[in-house]
Amino acid sequence: MTVTKAQTLTEKTYTSTGSNENALRVKGAAVTLKSSKIEKLGGTSSSTEGGDFYGMNAAVLATDGAALTVEDTAITSNAPNGNALFSYGKGTKVSAQNVTIHTLGRNSGGLQTTGGASMKAVDVKVLTEGDSAAAIRSDRGGGTVRVTGGVFETAGLGSPAIYSTADIAVSGAKLSAAHSEGAVIEGKNSIKLTDCDLEGAMDKMRTMGPTTIQEENTQAVMIYQSMSGDAEEGTSSFAMQGGSLKAHTGDVLYVTNTKCTIDLENVTISQDDTSKALFRVTGNSAVRGWGTAGANGGEAVIHAKDQTLSGRIVTDTISKLDLTLGAGSTFTGSTQIKENRAASKADGTLSVTVEKGAVWDLTEDSVVTHLVNHGTIHKNGHTLTVKA
Repeated sequence: MTVTKAQTLTEKTYTSTGSNENALRVKGAAVTLKSSKIEKLGGTSSSTEGGDFYGMNAAVLATDGAALTVEDTAITSNAPNGNALFSYGKGTKVSAQNVTIHTLGRNSGGLQTTGGASMKAVDVKVLTEGDSAAAIRSDRGGGTVRVTGGVFETAGLGSPAIYSTADIAVSGAKLSAAHSEGAVIEGKNSIKLTDCDLEGAMDKMRTMGPTTIQEENTQAVMIYQSMSGDAEEGTSSFAMQGGSLKAHTGDVLYVTNTKCTIDLENVTISQDDTSKALFRVTGNSAVRGWGTAGANGGEAVIHAKDQTLSGRIVTDTISKLDLTLGAGSTFTGSTQIKENRAASKADGTLSVTVEKGAVWDLTEDSVVTHLVNHGTIHKNGHTLTVKA
């Protein structure tokens, strides 16, 4: 059904089983949907990009500057490229409150925002079960996403709780991925989490149709540039204040082939595999097109305030990491610079600033290229080398 006139719809049921169609499409109108049921039970999009970018096969699609409010409603999708609630295009606004979303197909996210649209969600519950199906999802053209409260869970491979090619801010939510990173930022985009619990459990290998992908790295949070054209190149931003961040597998945070800022304040960070890195800022093999091997390092400026950090910080000789331990912060761990053998030159840096009121407790021999210390460094019998 397509709605083009302003109205309020209450206790409705909209169902779709056909390809390239939506159960409900709102086009250029101010519409409120209450106490209703939306079901996308079949069909597919004629192209994956059509589904991912434009909502071709979504259960609910708002477009052409629509203002859609959805309240007390259940949305179910059991179709490939069947994103549940899709906001597309500049000027389009979607607001969801007390909405339950369940998707089962591949490329079927929960909340999807593209083309400069906006999405606002309050007390929404999302479960996605398919591969490449983030609970909070954006794609080409990005937009603005604001989420308050709610629960966001994914069960599929390559399905983070949040995939950002947009400006995304979430507060007071629980976010978890059973077989993926908890959160991913691509390109010049952002994720800001306030008092959220975020968990990632990425698999080392994933099979998607006939293709098996051996992951080069596993992590709870990844910040990168894929070079696919879906996200503008530039400086990414990841911020967490309060709440918790847990890596069930791999590193806590991985940066490659992009620049970023990372701000952490009073976050409870935990890691099941402590042999992996707390922060890893390095190049990659470029097998998946993420830049050119030997020239695709990461650049990260990390600021920790009132923050407890524990683990290994790893960079390579083509990457740059600038860590500031602010007042009230403690880092119990080490810093390492690994050789990038594909590089023609080694111009990487690893800088650490320990501000007044901050403490660094070394757990093994460590290397930095620059060190500023106004706080306290306990070497604990280890060597700290400043390699200018």
